[in-house]
Amino acid sequence: MELDWLEGFVESWQDRITHGRVPHALLLAGPVGVGKRAAARWIAATMLGLKASRLPVYPHDVIEHADLRWLAPLEDKESIGIEQIRELVNAMVLTSYEGGGKVAVIEPANAMTVSAANSLLKTLEEPAGDALLILVADRVGKLPATIFSRCQRIDLPAPAEGAALAWLDRVQPGAPWTEALRVAGGGPLAAIGILEDLETSATMARDLNALGSGMGSAVEVAARWTRIGPEFVLNWLSQQVKLVVIAGSAGREQAAGLAIEESVVRRMDRRNLFCYLDIINGLRGQPGGSFNVQVTFEGLLIDWADGLQDCGPTAPLDGMNLMLAGR
Repeated sequence: MELDWLEGFVESWQDRITHGRVPHALLLAGPVGVGKRAAARWIAATMLGLKASRLPVYPHDVIEHADLRWLAPLEDKESIGIEQIRELVNAMVLTSYEGGGKVAVIEPANAMTVSAANSLLKTLEEPAGDALLILVADRVGKLPATIFSRCQRIDLPAPAEGAALAWLDRVQPGAPWTEALRVAGGGPLAAIGILEDLETSATMARDLNALGSGMGSAVEVAARWTRIGPEFVLNWLSQQVKLVVIAGSAGREQAAGLAIEESVVRRMDRRNLFCYLDIINGLRGQPGGSFNVQVTFEGLLIDWADGLQDCGPTAPLDGMNLMLAGR
């Protein structure tokens, strides 16, 4: 299916080609699930002279081409290492096999280690004349400034809710897309993956509301959440806390997609919400295995149960310090 909300992006890219303004390094940014990888695949097909659809599509197949390199974390890794980048750099300086230039895609670029990112700098500074490097970033803030400043950035926006829901209903008519889209933060492709996780999200919301109301055990909830997995839990928790912040900024206690009850929101010390969100997002950016997941969840949930009263620069021994000690 065509990603029709990317029509403006396609027109802009075609205009760049027409006027000879194609950059040597491109950064595709935007919310999770808006089609950044599909857009990268579409650009690669276009630049290599392959048959491309009118718009990026979902799902998209893998392009097999001698002049294309698609770099992602290895199957058993969560980061892109320096050896992968070195191999890519060596391949990019070679002459095009089919005479149409070379294209490389790195996704997600924010998964590069510091040494890998540093190894890429020379290529960004002195690119081969016929090479295009496409960086796909789910979290632009995690990219080193030296990488960020050497790429031309294109932001892919999420479609309006109505348009996204209409598109999703063509994928699977009658599914509970409204809730899935809100949990996904507005990205239609992310909503497809989240649809099957709605029950998990509902269970986590019940746990968080119970703890925020002074009921239940943070340790028991942490044990259950550990079995779900850190990536899903931290992404969901980050989205919920962000929605609390957005609602508070607008003078409300509810926002679309917020699963936390108003009574629980009122109990939280809003002065510490930003600190809490920063801690969660910091954990999202850490590689797997770099912290004790259950102890970390215990620390987060203990502070939540305490109404975030002491979630600040000096963390309480029973909450954030417990979490930090388990990293």
